[in-house]
Amino acid sequence: MIRDADGVTLVDAGLPATGKVLDALLGDLGLRRRDIDAVLLTHAHFDHVGLAHGLRATGVPVRVHPGDRRLARHPYRYRPSVARIPYLLTHPGGLPVIGRMAVAGALAVRGVEAESSVPSRGVLDVPGRPSVVHTPGHTDGHCAFFFATRGVLLSGDALVTLDPYTGKRGPQIVANAATKDAATALRSLDALEATEAGVVLTGHGDPWISGIASAARRARAVGPH
Repeated sequence: MIRDADGVTLVDAGLPATGKVLDALLGDLGLRRRDIDAVLLTHAHFDHVGLAHGLRATGVPVRVHPGDRRLARHPYRYRPSVARIPYLLTHPGGLPVIGRMAVAGALAVRGVEAESSVPSRGVLDVPGRPSVVHTPGHTDGHCAFFFATRGVLLSGDALVTLDPYTGKRGPQIVANAATKDAATALRSLDALEATEAGVVLTGHGDPWISGIASAARRARAVGPH
């Protein structure tokens, strides 16, 4: 969540259980959900759309790149590079993470009719004024958001520091069990690196504070998996 003098922007909408954390944070700031000015989805997989339907029902605009608008309506309907269940059975390190996601409501996410108003590039006129970095590969419409005045990049799942499907930590792209095209995802690291961000907040895992260049380099070394 980003707050400045113009208001509040929320990037991604987590899982249903994220609502408790969001409400506590808003309450500490003397705000309510209806005070959020915009929700920006990095992409429309179920674990990033969780609260979006409810927020939209309160009047909060939910925005996504056109490439993921259909997925936002149906956040479970996507085809990764490899089948998820067999992958998890051969990568048991991911099972605890997936289990925690299930407990947090991963199996009961409602789709959302999002505005397809996130362009492939440019600065969005929402609080924080992030630059859009189109980073396809994980999904067709995946976008990262760079808050230049803060030097902070919200990478979504274009780059993570914890892979939910393997349980492995460190900068990497997400496993083939949830990524549409790994080769494209690796190429999208170039766009992330071009921001020269000092801090990277990822869709999964701990913040990376050693700069996007080192994170991208490590992710390329890991490669598709």
